[in-house]
Amino acid sequence: MEYVTLNNGVRMPILGFGVYQIPPEQTERAVTDALAVGYRLLDTAAAYGNEEAVGRAIRMSGIPREELFVTTKLWIQDAPAQQNAERAFDASLAKLGLDHVDLYLMHQPYGDVYGQWRAMEQQNRAGRARAIGVANFYPDRLLDLLLNNEITPAVDQIETHPFFQRVADQELMREYGVQIQSWGGFAEGRNDLFNQPLLSRIGAEHGKSVAQVVLRWLIQRGVVAIPKSVRAGRMAENFAVFDFELADDQMAAIAGLDTDRSLFFDHRDPAAVGRLGTVRVDA
Repeated sequence: MEYVTLNNGVRMPILGFGVYQIPPEQTERAVTDALAVGYRLLDTAAAYGNEEAVGRAIRMSGIPREELFVTTKLWIQDAPAQQNAERAFDASLAKLGLDHVDLYLMHQPYGDVYGQWRAMEQQNRAGRARAIGVANFYPDRLLDLLLNNEITPAVDQIETHPFFQRVADQELMREYGVQIQSWGGFAEGRNDLFNQPLLSRIGAEHGKSVAQVVLRWLIQRGVVAIPKSVRAGRMAENFAVFDFELADDQMAAIAGLDTDRSLFFDHRDPAAVGRLGTVRVDA
């Protein structure tokens, strides 16, 4: 495993296992299999509805807590946001069955982000969240948050894949000490990613799959990746990306696939704000 060091000194695996869209009844088995493969970074969220299953898998694994890096996320809170964010954090810890998380992210850039961030800062200072960060923050929102608060987000988890590479976003994050993390690293298969000719050719040159090429590309860019699968064989394949390296010309060729546009939705789009910003999660 390779690691990145966050802006507060916490070490984070560069490759982990995500459980987005895995139903709760399948999550415990999936996480158990992922831990058996060797994953130690687990990424869940209150909005995924599977924190309890993740917690059960952790307890049943017998793996020492200090060997794991557990991330969960805060969904948008109604007013008073600071108090409700504290309650939501307590609920997530209870569901996970843990006394702390390694990373706590604000899931969406909506609502009273300042009130929510103050609550997250308190959990960080108390040692209940070893690091705090955000997700889906575009550079303008990220910069506004970090310039006007005491603690700089350690991570920004954003859509990042070969068709939406977020190069400028990563440069700004690097300037301010924020670690970029990818969600949707495989673009959920959109644009026929797994059969993309360039990625397929590069994979054949290394004896690797397209998925392995994409993960290696992310890792070599310094992007933390959290691929998801419910199949143990695919989990193992996704984990086997530390025994090869993409050449400079291959990295440059993949850079040419960037369309600089989301394949899902733009968090700055009023329609997206209206759709996501009004959803509430029962914690």
